[in-house]
Amino acid sequence: MSWMEKLYQTYEAAMVLDLPIEEGKQPLMPTNHTLQNAHINIVIDGEGNFKRASVLEKTQIILPATEDSACRGNNEAPHALADKLQYVAEDYAIFGGKKKAYFKSYEKQLHAWCASDNSHNKAKSVYNYIKKGQIIRDLVEKNIVFVDSNNVLLTQWVVDLETPTLFKVLPKEKGQVDQGSALVSWTVEIIGDPSSDTWKDSTIQDSWIAYNSSDANNSGLCYITGLKQNLTNKHPAKIRHSGDKAKLISSNDSSGYTYRGKFIDEVQACGVGFDVSQKAHNALSWLIQRQDFRKGDQAYVSWAVSGKQIPEPLNGTWSLFETSDFDLDEVSEGSSNAQNESQDHSRDLGQFYALQLKKYMAGYSAKLSPNEQIIIMGIDSATPGRMGIIYYRELLRDDFFNRLESWHKEFAWIQRHTVQIADNSGKKPKTKTIWPISSPVPKDIAAAAYGDNVNDSLKKKVIERLMPCIIDGQPFPEDLVISCVRKATNRVGYASDAQWPWEKNLGIACALYKGYYHRHPIKTKRREYAMALEENYHSRDYLYGRLLAIAERIEDVSLNISGENRSTTAARLMQRFADRPFETWRTIELALQPYIQRLRSSRAGFLTNQLKEIDTILALFKHEEFNSKDKLSGEFLLAYHCQRQKFKTKTETTDETPLEGDSE
Repeated sequence: MSWMEKLYQTYEAAMVLDLPIEEGKQPLMPTNHTLQNAHINIVIDGEGNFKRASVLEKTQIILPATEDSACRGNNEAPHALADKLQYVAEDYAIFGGKKKAYFKSYEKQLHAWCASDNSHNKAKSVYNYIKKGQIIRDLVEKNIVFVDSNNVLLTQWVVDLETPTLFKVLPKEKGQVDQGSALVSWTVEIIGDPSSDTWKDSTIQDSWIAYNSSDANNSGLCYITGLKQNLTNKHPAKIRHSGDKAKLISSNDSSGYTYRGKFIDEVQACGVGFDVSQKAHNALSWLIQRQDFRKGDQAYVSWAVSGKQIPEPLNGTWSLFETSDFDLDEVSEGSSNAQNESQDHSRDLGQFYALQLKKYMAGYSAKLSPNEQIIIMGIDSATPGRMGIIYYRELLRDDFFNRLESWHKEFAWIQRHTVQIADNSGKKPKTKTIWPISSPVPKDIAAAAYGDNVNDSLKKKVIERLMPCIIDGQPFPEDLVISCVRKATNRVGYASDAQWPWEKNLGIACALYKGYYHRHPIKTKRREYAMALEENYHSRDYLYGRLLAIAERIEDVSLNISGENRSTTAARLMQRFADRPFETWRTIELALQPYIQRLRSSRAGFLTNQLKEIDTILALFKHEEFNSKDKLSGEFLLAYHCQRQKFKTKTETTDETPLEGDSE
C-alpha cells in the first residue's frame, strides 16, 4: 500500500502549498465530496423561494457526498445537497418518472445535516424549498423540463421545434432521455453574500466535512498512518474522469463464493482510514487531470511528493524544451538561413544537445532536495469496475534525473517536427518543418513499429514495455527496433504525396537503433553512434547507407531541374536494397546514368562532388563485404539519414547556388 501512503502525503503537501486552480483543470478535491456533471441550476433565495432556473452545458461541480453515494451504482444512496431530480424532487413520481423515486432518503439526510451542530444556512434554504414538493412543476413552468399532454415527463422530443437544451446535454439510452437523471445544482442568493453558487462556497464544504466526519462508527487501526481512526471499505471511483466507475480497491464481493483465507472481513486484511482513502484517491485524480499521459483507460502520472514540479518522463525531449529557454540550432526544411550559417554544427550538435539536456535536468533538480521522493505510477482497467496498478516506482531525486537524462541522451536523434508560424493577418497559419534533436515519445514509437492504424490495446502494451526502459534504464526491446527499422525501410508503403510520416518514422527508427546498441544486453556489442555523419566509420552497412543517400540526392536534384515530381529509384528500391544491397546497387547505378548526363551541363560542380564521394565510399569497402549477399542491418538507416542531413545543412555545389526546393 505504499502508493496510497505517497498519495496521502502528496495531498497533505499540496494543501499546504495552496496551489492556484488552473483554468480548465480539476482542482484538488476536498474529502467527503465528489465530482459530477450538473445539468440544471435552480436559483432560490435565503427563505427557500424559487426564483429561476437554467440548463447547464458541460459544467462539472464539486458536491458533498457520503461514503455510499460517492460509490453508488444503481443502489439508493443520496448525495448531501446536489443530486438528480429523482432524488431532490418530491413530485418526480407524480409527473410519471420512469425510475424509482428516492426523495425520502434525500430529504431525511439533508434534514439531519441541517439539524446538526455543523449545519449551514444555505443547506437550510435548499431544505425549505424541497419540502414544498414542487420542483418538477417549477421547472416545467420555466420550460426547463418537458411533459406531454398527460403531464408525464417526456423521454423523446418529437415536436417539429428546436430540441431543448436539456435533451441535448443528457445521455441517451436506446434513443431515449431520462429527464429524472438530470443533476440539479443549487444557487442561494442572499443579500451581501458574494458566493451564491453552493458548489463554489468553501464554507458549505467545511460544514459538510465536519458533519460527515463526526459519524465515526467503524473505528480501527489504519495501516497507512498507523493511527486509530474511522475505517472504510468503500473506496472512491471516478479517478480518471467523472464517469469512471473503476476502482483501485474494491471489496464488494461478500455475496457468493469468496475466499478470504484466515480473515473474517476486509478490515482484518488491511484497514484503511476513510480520510486517508479519500485524500489518496483525490490526489491521484488531481494528478491525472493535471499531468497524465493517457491512452484510453491507461494513464501514467509522475510527481514529487512535495508537490514541486518535475519533467514529464513520457514526453519527448522536444516537448520538454519547447516551453523552456532551450534554443538548439534547428535546420528548417528549405531554409536558406540554415544553409548560409557560417558555422557548421553537424559535428558538435550531439555534444551541444547533451550539454543543454544536462542543464535542463539540473535546473529542475536544483529545486528539489536530494532526498526528494519522486513517484511514477501507471493504472489501467481490466473491466469497467476494476482498475489495477500496472507500473509503480519510487525514486530519489538523483536516480530519477539520471535515468531520465540517460533516456533522452541515448535515444536522441534528429527528428522531423512541424511548427506553426505566428501570423496576425487572419489567414490560415503557416507551418515550418524543423529538425531538432529529440527522443521519440512512446505513442509515436508504437505507430512507427505497427503503423498509424495500430489498435489501442497494442499501443498500451507498447507503452507498458517502454516504461522500464525509460525509468529503470533497461535495454530496449529488440523486436520493436526491428519493426521500426522494417517500416522505415519500406518507403514505398507510404503515399508519394505524403512522405512526412516516413520522414518521422525514419528518425524514430534511427533513435531506437542508436539507443538499443548503446544499451545492448551483450557488452561486446555495445556501440555509441554519433548523431552526425561518421566519415571515418567503415562498416559495410554504414557505407551502403551513405551510397543510397548520395544516389537519391543525384536523381532528386536532376528531377528538380527538369520540374519532375516523382519518387527516385533509390526511394522505390529501398526495401530491396536493404535485403540485397549488392545486386540492388548495380540496378540503382544503371538507373542514374540519364540523370548524370543531365547534370553534366547544368550542375557540373555538384555532380563532380557527388561522384567523388561515391568513389571514396566504394574504395572503403572490403571486397568480400561489398559482394556479400547478407541483408543490411538498421545501421544503414543511420548512415542514410546522416548523409541526407548533411545535404540539408551544407551547400554541395562549388559553382552553383542551390535550387529552390533542393532539399527534401
